[in-house]
Amino acid sequence: MSWPSDTATSVFVFARRGRAGEVKTRLIPRLGAEGAARLHARLVGRALATARAARLGRVELWDTRRQRGGDLGERMRRAFAAGLRRQPRVLLIGSDCPALRPAHLRRAARWLAGGAHAVLAPVEDGGYALIGLRRVSPRLFDGIAWGGPQVMARTRERLAALGWRWRELPGLWDVDRPEDLDRLRALRRW
Repeated sequence: MSWPSDTATSVFVFARRGRAGEVKTRLIPRLGAEGAARLHARLVGRALATARAARLGRVELWDTRRQRGGDLGERMRRAFAAGLRRQPRVLLIGSDCPALRPAHLRRAARWLAGGAHAVLAPVEDGGYALIGLRRVSPRLFDGIAWGGPQVMARTRERLAALGWRWRELPGLWDVDRPEDLDRLRALRRW
């Protein structure tokens, strides 16, 4: 099936620079530093392919060399601010959710175009794999313990406090822990 292109929605892939010993550190005991770096590179490649396959607007890789700010929240806020100056909608995805599909991105873009201020794809560990916005506020990102189990809960609280309408995609899983590697291997197209 062919999907129409949505050129009003940019997709940003947020990723760390893939240096051995600095990425996927919780997987190093099982994969070694080089193996974890190779896995990271594959996951980034898959995230970029997913973003392109969604056939939305511009796809951009935001690696650590491009990101600016003290913590993840500030870096995301700055990326959204830059993107929303150029496009009416921006989706930001991480690089460690191989369960994220082009259809998820297309649905998120449709929800934003339909009036939602934000769209999120929660993941099992309490974070999210995708956040899409039509507007940005520092209040959405400030003071959150990034990487902790309360990221999604805190984000919901912030969205409610801002009075924004949001939608959530079905829950997904990401690759952070050694037990996630078995799920990853079970994916058909991995």
